Amino acid sequence: MANEKKTPVSGGNKPKPGGPESAKDKSRAQSRAVPAKTPAGRPKGGNTPRPGGRPGATAPPGRSAGTLWAWGAVGLVVVVIAVVVIAKIASGNSSQNASYTPVTPAPAQVVRDVTTIPASVYNQVGVSSSQIPVAKPTIISGNPPMSLGGASPAMLYYGAEYCPFCAAERWPMTAALSRFGTWSNLQVTASSPTDVAPNTHTFSYRGATLTSPYITFRGIEACTNIPDASSTSCSGYRPLQSPTKEEAASLQQYSSSKYLPNTSSSGGISFPFVNVNDGMLVSGASYDPTVLAGLTWTGIASGLDNPTDPITQAIVATANYLSAGICQATKGQPGSVCTSPGVQAAAKALGISAG
Repeated sequence: MANEKKTPVSGGNKPKPGGPESAKDKSRAQSRAVPAKTPAGRPKGGNTPRPGGRPGATAPPGRSAGTLWAWGAVGLVVVVIAVVVIAKIASGNSSQNASYTPVTPAPAQVVRDVTTIPASVYNQVGVSSSQIPVAKPTIISGNPPMSLGGASPAMLYYGAEYCPFCAAERWPMTAALSRFGTWSNLQVTASSPTDVAPNTHTFSYRGATLTSPYITFRGIEACTNIPDASSTSCSGYRPLQSPTKEEAASLQQYSSSKYLPNTSSSGGISFPFVNVNDGMLVSGASYDPTVLAGLTWTGIASGLDNPTDPITQAIVATANYLSAGICQATKGQPGSVCTSPGVQAAAKALGISAG
């Protein structure tokens, strides 16, 4: 992959300045690529010639046995070289294909666990995260409500499947949005194996939809986690989805340090970027993605009913912050969510009204 000039940005993968359609990976400058592993074991499928040839074989007339042995040795060398070359090609292709986690339908139990976190857990955690720091979203004011496709209020997510910061943020975002609607077609995948926090298990929003009477959600996964050396717009990963003209205008509006302190002066936003109705912004992960290292989708989701677990606290506290921003957008609807102690604690910490 060609080296690119990096712009220091904290907390996220940095899209390339010049527009939301391209992506420049800030975090890849902080990690070394992991060499592809060669599959264990030897290639199968070839027969090793027996010393001395087949039983009963004799040398052709006029050719000595020593000559036959010499040509047999040469043939054996050629076969061994061919097998080695084929094995290298096969292992190279296998390594490339195995270097990313495919996007597959989310297991039903994982979806249930993340979308049915008990209200008591949300309320007990509030915005407290004893061991894992959680960053507050940025609150902005004075802008009219966001409209996407004529629907308002609205929420926009812009990220990438290879991005570990996006991987961490999708857990609380998926949980928070499930309080306002019903998810369909959620997928699971993992972030890049060669980035920081490699192979962080997470959701993907490609093809996913949220059906909600309260808010319109648009999720854009700009890039896959599939390596593609020819890709310049996705920093060496295969491009996936592009924002509409309307979505791109929203992304461009906030791609300056005027709104986000971790945005470079040259412009550009960080993966992930979340805009809740032009009133709340998130740029970069709300908590450190390395805390999810080594955990599977089931391992993360199954612990979300334990309010004393540090990872649960980070995810739920972030979800309460996002819920408070959504409640501000929906003017306090639904009341069962927006008046809950956990959301009210988040709204108070942010200095906003959740209805």
